[in-house]
Amino acid sequence: MMRNFLLLFFTASIFWTVNAQESDYQLIEKTLNYYMEGGSNRDFDTLKKAFHETATMKYITKEGYKEVNALEFFSGMKPGARVDRVNRIADITISGHAANARLELQYPDFTFVDFMNLLKIDGEWKIVNKIFYRRSDKLEKE
Repeated sequence: MMRNFLLLFFTASIFWTVNAQESDYQLIEKTLNYYMEGGSNRDFDTLKKAFHETATMKYITKEGYKEVNALEFFSGMKPGARVDRVNRIADITISGHAANARLELQYPDFTFVDFMNLLKIDGEWKIVNKIFYRRSDKLEKE
């Protein structure tokens, strides 16, 4: 009897853990889609739903290392036609209330590879840090 109870408890625990993880996965996808679709549609109100207010963005330019507040960086977004790019969530890794994701935003000649760090804050997944790389997809002419 005790053995059956322990087996049932163990099975239920695994089921609950998997379902909770899937739920967090879906919530993270939703957050990442706010970022990707907001950017693609030049819709700052949608994009900002993805970020914590103190989120940072760190990147390298020809001048060197840069660090800015992500929302301040994107606040200059101008409304206009949808951006010609394909968005893809390449990877999501979750560990408790922390997660990271790799996104690929493919434009006609290059791809932004974004690495997002997210935290579950008050039950909501928010991007707290973004780093990225601009990869050239153009074929080199010989």
